[in-house]
Amino acid sequence: MTSKRKHPSSQRHDRPVTDDFFVPDLCRVRAVFLLLITSELMVMLLAVMHSSTRWIDWNYFGLLSLFVQWTVLTSAACICLLRGWLSRFSDAGATALITLIVLADVFAFSLFADNMLNPQPGVTGWLAIGKKLLAAAILTLMVLRYFYLQHQWQQQRQAEMQARLAALQARIHPHFLFNSMNTIASLISSRPEQAEDAVLDLSELFRASLRAQDRLISLEEELSLCRRYLMIEGLRLGDRLQVEWRIAPELHSQAIPPLTLQPLVENAIYHGIQPCPQGGTLRVEGYRHGGSVYILVQNPRPDTDQSRHDGNRMALDNIQARLRALFGETAVLKQSHQQHTYTVTLRLPHQDVPTLPRQRTRLSA
Repeated sequence: MTSKRKHPSSQRHDRPVTDDFFVPDLCRVRAVFLLLITSELMVMLLAVMHSSTRWIDWNYFGLLSLFVQWTVLTSAACICLLRGWLSRFSDAGATALITLIVLADVFAFSLFADNMLNPQPGVTGWLAIGKKLLAAAILTLMVLRYFYLQHQWQQQRQAEMQARLAALQARIHPHFLFNSMNTIASLISSRPEQAEDAVLDLSELFRASLRAQDRLISLEEELSLCRRYLMIEGLRLGDRLQVEWRIAPELHSQAIPPLTLQPLVENAIYHGIQPCPQGGTLRVEGYRHGGSVYILVQNPRPDTDQSRHDGNRMALDNIQARLRALFGETAVLKQSHQQHTYTVTLRLPHQDVPTLPRQRTRLSA
C-alpha cells in the first residue's frame, strides 16, 4: 500500500505562514512581559542620564515610563493582530512595515502628550516629537535585528538537532538480524507459515528503523514493534522467554521517539534472558504519575562479562541522547539493580501524538 505521507517539502507549505516569521508572537504574555521589562530598563537608564543633581529624576522617569509603556503595549497589540499579514512579506518588507507601525504609534502618542503637557497651548514641539521618532526608529530596528538573529539561531539549532536525530537514528540497526535469518531458514522446511510471519515481522522492524523522518510516534506503535521483535525471538528461545505486559490503556497515544523501547527490550533479551540457561521473564510496565509517564523494562540479571555491560551502556547513551534532543531535561533514562533484577526506567513528559490515526494506517501499510 502506498504511503499517504507527504514529502517534507510539501509539509513545509502546509504549515502556518507565521511559523517561519522572524518576529515572535507578541500575543503571548511572556513576549509582552519581556518587552515591558526591556523598555522599562531603557527608561530607567534615560532617567539616570537626565538627572544632573541626583541619581535619578523620578518625575522624568514616571512621565517617560507612562509614555513608553503605552506605546509598547499598543504597538505590540497592532503587530500581534497584523502578524499573519506581515509574515507574507520579505524580512526587509516586514521590518519596514513594523517600523512604520511603531513610528505612527509613537507620533500619535507624542501629539497627545504634547497637547496635554505642553506649557504653551497651541504650540507643537516638533523638535521633541522628532527626537522621539528618531529614538523609536533606532530602538525598533535594534529589537527587530535581535528578533532576526534569534530566529536564525533557532533555525540553525533546529537543523542541527534534526541532523543529530537522523545520525542517531541511522545508528540503530537491530543486532538480531543474523540470528533471525538463521531462525527463519530453519523454519522454512518444517514450519513455513511461521517462517513467513517471521519474515513479515522482520521487514516491519527494519521499515521502522529506516523511518527517521518521524520524530514521534505513539506508544501503541512502539509496543507493536516490540511484540513483533519478541515473536521473532520467541521462535529462537522458545519457552525460555516469558513476557509480561503491564501498560495502562490510557498511554496508547503517548508520544515517544521511534525505536526507543525496542532497543531496551533487545538489550533485556541479549544481556538478561539469553545468557540464563533456564531463560527468564521480561516485564514491560507503563503508567502515568502526574504530568510524567514512566515505562519500565525489567529482566533477570545474570553474571555476564564486561563487554555485555559496555554494549548495553552504549545503547542506553544513544537512547538518552535522542530523548534529550526531543524533550530536553524532562526526559530521563536510568538503570537500577535490585537483587537479581535489572530495571531500565524511562520517564517522558505526558504528551499525546496528534496525528495518531494516520500513523496507525501507515504502520499497517
